[in-house]
Order: sequence, then structure tokens, then C-alpha cells
Amino acid sequence: MTTTFPKSEKNQTTPADNQKSIENHKKAATHFDNASKSHLEAAKHHENGEHEKAAQSTVNAHGHNVMARKVQKKDAKLQASKN
Repeated sequence: MTTTFPKSEKNQTTPADNQKSIENHKKAATHFDNASKSHLEAAKHHENGEHEKAAQSTVNAHGHNVMARKVQKKDAKLQASKN
């Protein structure tokens, strides 16, 4: 469900802010994609009995997740500053 709000002068999106938001979404998506790949890699390593490699892949996945969440938080602050 999409909610639209009437635009006021206070929450107008500038082209620069829009570009920052686009970049933030792309960065977050890339990190989440890499986290997903690392989790799948960890599962394969576990299946093959390579638990140390699985642990490293898990750490990599968590790192990408943290980075993605930081970018999301940055974008949320950008969006909130317009309201």
C-alpha cells in the first residue's frame, strides 16, 4: 500500500537529495545482495563440512547486513530532514 502526502515547500525533494536517495537505495541493495550470497555460501560450506569457511562467510554476511542498515539509516535521516 502506497501512501502519498501533499507536497509543501518544506518537504520538496531537490534533485540533489533525490540523487542521494537513489544512491543510498542502490548501495543498500548491493549490500543485501552480497549478504544473501554470503549466507548461501555459508550454507554450502556447512553442507560440505567446512565449518570454518562457513563461519567466515557468515561473518561476511553480517558485515554486509550492517553496512546495508547504515545506508538505510542514512537515507531515513535524509527523508526525515524534509519533513
